[in-house]
Amino acid sequence: MPGMIAFGRRWGIASDDLVFSGSFELFVRVLWWIWTLALYTLHKGKFDCSGGRVLHSYLVVLLVLLAFIILSLCAIVYVSAQGTITNPGPRRSIPVLVYVRAMLYVPELIWAILGAIWVSDDSRGCEPAEVGAVIAAVVASWILLLSTGVGVLFVFDPLGSRLPGPPSQEQLGVRDLESSEGSQLLSTARSVAVRVWESRLRLLCCCLPQDESHRAAFSSIAQLVSGFFSDTDLVPSDIAVGLALLHQEQDKKEQCRDPDEVLSHSPSSPIAEDLEAELEKAAHCMQFAIAAYGWPMYVYSNPLTGACKLSGDCCKTQSAEYDIVGGDNMGCHFSSILHSTGLQYRDFIYVSFHNQIYEIPFFVALDHKREAVLVAIRGTLSLRDLLTDLSADCENLPVEGVSGTCYAHKGMSQAAGYIYKKLLNDGILNQAFTIAPEYKLVITGHSLGGGTASLLAILLRSSFPTLQCYAFSPPGGLMSKALAEYSKDFVVSVVLGKDLVPRLSYPNMEDLKRRILKMVSNCNKPKYRILLQGCWYELFGGDPDDFPTEMDRREEELSQPLLGEETLLIRGSSSYQSLASEDSPVHCAHLPLYLPGRILHITEDGPSRRSCFSQVRYRAEWSSETAFRSVLISPRMIADHMPDAVLRSLHSMTQDRPFNLCPSSDDPPPPPLFTLTIRVKSNI
Repeated sequence: MPGMIAFGRRWGIASDDLVFSGSFELFVRVLWWIWTLALYTLHKGKFDCSGGRVLHSYLVVLLVLLAFIILSLCAIVYVSAQGTITNPGPRRSIPVLVYVRAMLYVPELIWAILGAIWVSDDSRGCEPAEVGAVIAAVVASWILLLSTGVGVLFVFDPLGSRLPGPPSQEQLGVRDLESSEGSQLLSTARSVAVRVWESRLRLLCCCLPQDESHRAAFSSIAQLVSGFFSDTDLVPSDIAVGLALLHQEQDKKEQCRDPDEVLSHSPSSPIAEDLEAELEKAAHCMQFAIAAYGWPMYVYSNPLTGACKLSGDCCKTQSAEYDIVGGDNMGCHFSSILHSTGLQYRDFIYVSFHNQIYEIPFFVALDHKREAVLVAIRGTLSLRDLLTDLSADCENLPVEGVSGTCYAHKGMSQAAGYIYKKLLNDGILNQAFTIAPEYKLVITGHSLGGGTASLLAILLRSSFPTLQCYAFSPPGGLMSKALAEYSKDFVVSVVLGKDLVPRLSYPNMEDLKRRILKMVSNCNKPKYRILLQGCWYELFGGDPDDFPTEMDRREEELSQPLLGEETLLIRGSSSYQSLASEDSPVHCAHLPLYLPGRILHITEDGPSRRSCFSQVRYRAEWSSETAFRSVLISPRMIADHMPDAVLRSLHSMTQDRPFNLCPSSDDPPPPPLFTLTIRVKSNI
């Protein structure tokens, strides 16, 4: 449903979004009215002090005001619950009811001000209990008024000034901008959107220096974010509904999918041996990737014992024993790395916690167990890292010997370039290989660190032909097809379950937007029912709801034409064109980007929902980038990205102890048996 038009502008809320907010306020107002009535009944006739009649009148008028407000809220909730997302006709009176409700705020505000004055000036000589009761009523009035003001700020859309156009189209949310005048309006609106998002980013990152590099990053990110939904007329609740419907649709398809034939490999199978060896190496490297996060991740992974173990080491000065750069004055980060990796002080060549935009922390150490010089790069842990993540423009990354176009994610490409210069120009790798000339180079990292590690491995490949890289949960929009193919000889990407980040790319997000639009425009149930059923399904599971995919087009039941996908889009936009058919390509100004190297996908065997203490069995298989071309909606899409979850799954496949979903924080890394499989699509 397009945003509601009221007070001459568009708001970030639709006419069918007032069910929950209105019901909550109605509940509070009814309780307050009952409490005020009880207060008035108990103290009636006791206001015989000077000014008592004024305080008595305050309660009477407050009861009347609350009664009118309750009636208006009942009407808003009832009307807002009518119709469906695609049939807003029964809700056409919502703006009028909103105006009525807004008008009632004026006498309520005046009465709250007068109540505060009367309590302070005219309550002398009255019983403390009576005065306290009136003070409580005044305070409650101000709390509700301030809460309402905060709510208005939340739904205020700074880009919501109405565009001129035919009234009939505006009522339907249609913005036909194919004309030259429309194109000019669209260009103006987009430039305003970019400025608004730049202001939001500057406010969010107000603690960061506002230098040229940060301003450039703010501008790049603002253009990316503002352009994504600039061609749609959706409110946040529409997106929530689309995600809820999409999750259940994906679960239905998964349940109805033809069973795959699973071929298990014997221990002597070359594929099984290769996969098992890679799993062992990956489990070992993941310990270093998670250690790079420093003390926050160590305490998070060991909530009961982590702080105690670090407390004795944090304030010790060991600067003479190792070379540390920036950001670890108390030594807590380095102490956690020592605990996580089991290495000694002397094993570290270089440790940097310096953190700026495009400059992320990393360390270089000698891994004697695997005979490797290991470079571990930290993932996202600060606002600066987040800005690096969101700098998702493409940047040329020429690599000698690679045929085809070479480009990569700008933020991670620059971060890789920063570490590359430090390793070579500062002689860090020379120092490491002077100590251990027979060792090989291994690079690892998680999330942002995984993407940066992959690009760094590509840059160092010509100088270190035997290097290996293990990238855990790297972003999907990372590098061009040519670089992805080139990296398959020395990069292994490890992805757990339905992790969102390896599926994040601009084409994937455009596809997700298109699917959300289709789900929202084709569903014929009220929004509040979809959200309630969706929350129940996410929390307690059950069978996916059988939501219709097409509305019954019975004109006699429709008081206003249906809203379709086209009414939620700006005509002439790429998304509008992509709705022509299910197979239409998504036209996107951004170049396609891919996951690096070979992809090792780890999934859970058995049902996706299980009890907290049930044992988990994992499956690992080599996958292709085509399996990550769409975003999977799931409660696990964020949890599967967490580094401790990835480490736990890898340990579970390289050790022989059972693993529960809710392990004790003091238990050593847990883990069940696993199966090595490939899938062959059944022709039956």
